This record gives sequence, structure tokens and C-alpha cells, in this order.
Amino acid sequence: MEPVKEEEEVYSWREVNLPTLSPTAAAEPELERETGERRRGRDILIAVDHGPNSKHAFDWALIHLCRLADTIHLVHAVSSVQNQIVYDMSQGLMEKLAIEAMDVAMVRTKARIVEGDAAKVICKEAERLKPAAVVIGSRGRGLIQSVLQGSVGEYCLHHCKTAPIIVVPGKGTSPSCIPCF
Repeated sequence: MEPVKEEEEVYSWREVNLPTLSPTAAAEPELERETGERRRGRDILIAVDHGPNSKHAFDWALIHLCRLADTIHLVHAVSSVQNQIVYDMSQGLMEKLAIEAMDVAMVRTKARIVEGDAAKVICKEAERLKPAAVVIGSRGRGLIQSVLQGSVGEYCLHHCKTAPIIVVPGKGTSPSCIPCF
């Protein structure tokens, strides 16, 4: 009996040209004091969309996970990368988040808009980048509802080869986190 192999899907994507951002002059001495290992930094993948839960996950990652010299990779899954309106809206979101990442955590940002199902796109990007962590926002549905209806976080939890961190919306303004190590 042979294992069932999934057919390879077409993998379409477009890089987003983000504005060149650099830390202010006051931050340079801190970078000089960093150790060699820490200066190399880590790659952190953050799945983003236009929703508030995605923004909570992004904010959580900047505050609790990112450190100097890290690079965050923003990934946004869309239905078509050829649709210029969708691309322009996504590019605007990515630019805004890149500026915030530099202001809050002084980290570099790379962005990619990928065509396809969000869950599969996130796992493929995680496999390509091999990041230290994959950060995903959640709608905050219960465990049973997530399993029955399926969710991006549930899929990534089972299929990502990198540790996914699912950030659920908390009561109030700060989101809580479920590390899935």
C-alpha cells in the first residue's frame, strides 16, 4: 500500500517593496553592545490580514517575541496576486506594519503576498524560511468549534514544521497567547 501524495499546487507570490527604514542614531550604540549571536537575529514569520485579530498577533509578537537584529517576515494570503486592487491594499497594510515594527521594536521587515489558502500558504512559507516561530492570530473560537469547522491556526498547528504561536484575542485590550511548542 502506497501513501497518498497530495498534488503540488501552483505557488504564486509577489514580493512587497517596503520603504527603507533605519533605526535612529540614538539606537546605534545599543546595536554595538549586542553579542555576535544576538546580532545575527532570528527570522520570525507573522501571518497578517486586514482583521483586528491579526493586528493583535502582530502587536503581541513585536512586544513579547521580537528583539534587536531580528527580521520579521509578513505573509498575507490572497485569492489572486494578479488583482491590482488587492495587491495595492495589501501593500499599504504591509508598509504600515513595517513602519510600526521599526518604531516599536527596531526590527527589519520583509513582506510577501502569496496566492492561495491561508493555512497552506503559511505552512509553505514557514518551510521555505525556516523561522524561529510562526505567529498567527485567532478569532478566539472554542476548541470544539475550531476542530469541527477547521481554522488556519488548527491547520498550522498540525502541519507547520516550525513552532506556531497562536495569539487569541484576550478580554480587554491585550491579547493572550497559546504557545504551541
